[in-house]
Amino acid sequence: MAGTQAVLLFLSVIFVASGSALRFHKPCLLKSNNSRPLELVKSPLPWEYLKLSDLPDGWDWRNVNGVNYASPTRNQHNPRYCGSCWAMGTTSALADRINIMRNNTWPQAYLSAQQLIDCRGGGSCEGGDPGAALEYIHNKGIPDETCNTYQAKDGECTKECKKLYKVSQYGSVKGAARMKAEIYARGPIGCGIDVTDKFENYTGGIYSEFKIIPMINHELSIAGWGVENGVEYWIVRNSWGTFWGEEGWAKVMMHRHNMGIETDCTWGVPILQK
Repeated sequence: MAGTQAVLLFLSVIFVASGSALRFHKPCLLKSNNSRPLELVKSPLPWEYLKLSDLPDGWDWRNVNGVNYASPTRNQHNPRYCGSCWAMGTTSALADRINIMRNNTWPQAYLSAQQLIDCRGGGSCEGGDPGAALEYIHNKGIPDETCNTYQAKDGECTKECKKLYKVSQYGSVKGAARMKAEIYARGPIGCGIDVTDKFENYTGGIYSEFKIIPMINHELSIAGWGVENGVEYWIVRNSWGTFWGEEGWAKVMMHRHNMGIETDCTWGVPILQK
């Protein structure tokens, strides 16, 4: 596994110009070598009690009866390059779920990805594992952004924050039907994808690309799905700022030609603070 990751790091170093800024991207999703499953499931899973036929043709947590539950779109490379996609995708999905559970009451959730990096809660600026991040959040908790703001660098685990969010359970999901059920029932999920030049240069529309064996190297979040001209797609949020894609979001083809986005997803159930 370590050898494969090293090869990916060497082969996937990409420079992409975005206006006057130069973005440097390399794999930031590095799975743990721990053999035990990084999951804790305590209650029935959505795909066990929901039927696919009961789900709507489209669902978007950015607009449910006119309400936007999505937390702010972030940029993992601001003010410098940091391979923190594993933390960004995880905290963004969890923040959305907290907003949903709170019925979008103020203040909206904005979780500290920097705390995960500083405390090596799943990884660092050199990459990490969303499953390990969720395990850390379950055990240790994670503060709001106001306690430990994002610095895009490996820091020291010294911040002592009074209010911490935790998850009661967490796990993995794959396959379009199960992903839809999870998203519809409990909110956005984090998913891995194989980032390519085409994905980096995405500016709009439904993204699709074929690769025989996608090599998952980047984490993002999925907040829903839709259909356009008969083509189903996922509603995806990236962590490269609002200048990328459709103001930080993208539509990724469902079922096929989507660079592995349906094969490696995670979820967590937040515990609301009292």
